[in-house]
Amino acid sequence: MMKECLRFLIEPAKKLKSRLKESSKRVKLEKKEQLVESQLFIMELARELSKICQRSNVLQHIWSSDDVWPACLCRDFIVEWAAVLERKVQSRVSLSDCHYQRPENVMLVVLNADRPVKEDVTKEWLVRRQRNQSMDAVQYIPHGVWNWICEASEDVILDPDSANPELLISTNEKSMRCGLERRDVPCCNGRFDGWWCAAAQEGYASGRHYWEVEVGQRDWRLGVAKASAVRRGFRSLNTDTGYLTLRLERGKDLKALTVPATSLPLTLAPRKVGVYLDYEQGQLSFYNVDKRSHVYTFNDKFTEELVPIFGTVEVLQDLLIRSPGVKQRCLCPGPCLWS
Repeated sequence: MMKECLRFLIEPAKKLKSRLKESSKRVKLEKKEQLVESQLFIMELARELSKICQRSNVLQHIWSSDDVWPACLCRDFIVEWAAVLERKVQSRVSLSDCHYQRPENVMLVVLNADRPVKEDVTKEWLVRRQRNQSMDAVQYIPHGVWNWICEASEDVILDPDSANPELLISTNEKSMRCGLERRDVPCCNGRFDGWWCAAAQEGYASGRHYWEVEVGQRDWRLGVAKASAVRRGFRSLNTDTGYLTLRLERGKDLKALTVPATSLPLTLAPRKVGVYLDYEQGQLSFYNVDKRSHVYTFNDKFTEELVPIFGTVEVLQDLLIRSPGVKQRCLCPGPCLWS
């Protein structure tokens, strides 16, 4: 909160810095005593700070060294600043611009300040941000939100009976790669015999679920499939056929397989992908784990079981399912305001 409060000083500080330079020039030109000029400058600084404090009840508490502020006071302060930020954004960005973003993350915390459960705030922040924008909604996921996602971690295991005959599944059923020849395996409806994919042993029909996958640099496919989705043949694995997947092809084409497909900037392509499913909220999100940034979110109304899906055609690089740690260190350069 202290950092937010001190933002009130940014503009006045810039003005004072400019005045300080002008003051130094005057001293040299007019040959005044430096001490006298410094005293005048300090007095001017005090007047400016007093004016700033009068504009904010919170800063009056800082001025008086009072660190205990009523919740309603903090609430009003953040609302005021959210309004200032929004006005500045609106003045620079056209409302028709698809990348226009209101300062919802600040506003949402304020609107939920009276809630007793911190998870309620985290959940609503996440759902609202990713429902409004499917691509690159948030460059950095706040520390507390990220840990809340990781708390839904699942021990996902590959189902060998679902794997394409050309895929090699590890003995611990946690990794796979494309082999050099087709294996002789039993034929069944649950097996992918066209695309080089495999499904997880367990699907989900409720709740929150998160898993992480290390992928190659050239080719991978990740997401979920509806229980009724057909796995045989080479039909398109997109939203029309019951698949919600992200695909990297030939190392240069990243896309969400919607209808039509949604192309994504290659700069968003991660080497470690986080997949987060919130069944009740109807969201399937993908993250760059190393950067803790959002890549894409599918929004839908789920009515049947969803099974994690994995695909690759790489023969040298394993696609590896990892178990993420629940608690991660914060990536903020200074003290984290979200933890």
